[in-house]
Amino acid sequence: MGLISGILTLPLAPVRGVAWVAEQLLDAADREVHDPSVIRAQLALLNEEFEEGNLSVEAFEKEEERLLDRLYEGRPDQASERRWHSHG
Repeated sequence: MGLISGILTLPLAPVRGVAWVAEQLLDAADREVHDPSVIRAQLALLNEEFEEGNLSVEAFEKEEERLLDRLYEGRPDQASERRWHSHG
């Protein structure tokens, strides 16, 4: 970036900074949502809640399915294998 364009776009610097921070937060959230260790911990917690009687069978199965979908998301070979086993 040249000196003139740098000076002319200086008022936009805060906007670029906010956009960068937002992008970093989105990336971090996406990594956490798809992090297998986080999902496995959530599955373990879900199982504990179910075993303690805090969840109905329907609520447990619905949440378990959602978490397993997230766990296998992005792994097409395992996702298709999982679908085959769940319907077979």
